Amino acid sequence: MRRSVLVTGASRRIGAEIACTLHAAGYNVVIHFRESSGPARVLEDELNGRRPDSARILQADLLQTADVAGLAERAVSAWGRIDALVNNASAFYPTPIAKVSEAQWDELINCNMKAPFFLSRALAPELMQRLGSIVNIVDIHALRPREGFSVYSLSKAGLAAMTQSLARELAPSVRVNGVAPGAILWPEAEMDGAEREQILSRIPLQKTGQARDIAQTVLFLLGSDYITGQMLSVDGGRSLCF
Repeated sequence: MRRSVLVTGASRRIGAEIACTLHAAGYNVVIHFRESSGPARVLEDELNGRRPDSARILQADLLQTADVAGLAERAVSAWGRIDALVNNASAFYPTPIAKVSEAQWDELINCNMKAPFFLSRALAPELMQRLGSIVNIVDIHALRPREGFSVYSLSKAGLAAMTQSLARELAPSVRVNGVAPGAILWPEAEMDGAEREQILSRIPLQKTGQARDIAQTVLFLLGSDYITGQMLSVDGGRSLCF
């Protein structure tokens, strides 16, 4: 039976690229989405067109703990197994300390840290049975906070700590690693040219990365049997220049 993977936030952007890359490598893919049902269905149809009954979509609001538990159960039921989990879903927006609200705090912390923890916990027994793997999509700003994005940076720092903590707690049966992207895709919110140039000037490779750079790194980590508790920065050298 083929291996099966759950990718959260997989209907668009980096998540969709991860789903496509793992599917091409032979995985059956559970595509999680929260609101983007249209793109999720398009991706499901595309992958099933390449290999019948190899992709399923599941909706869940990861801000709701009950939905997290239900997502885990439904993901296992899709093909009777889950061999890997990719915690990709993330919320991202600025939170200047003078303006940040409690609602913004709750959304960023719950989406970026709490949900991956409880989803990992819910799937831990299945992953232990399968000698599986977890990959968390973190951020280079987990270690070097971005100015004006304090709550986002805190949430990703927590996810980085969780990666190492679960790597110890779930060993030897489950490997847990993280990928820390740098400038991969520009935010969907408007960003002026000067700000983009400023970011590029701090990247030794002088260019942004591509979604496939993250997806290929996830595939590598899922297939590397002797790597756990590690964080791979995929940032064009940006973390060398903070």
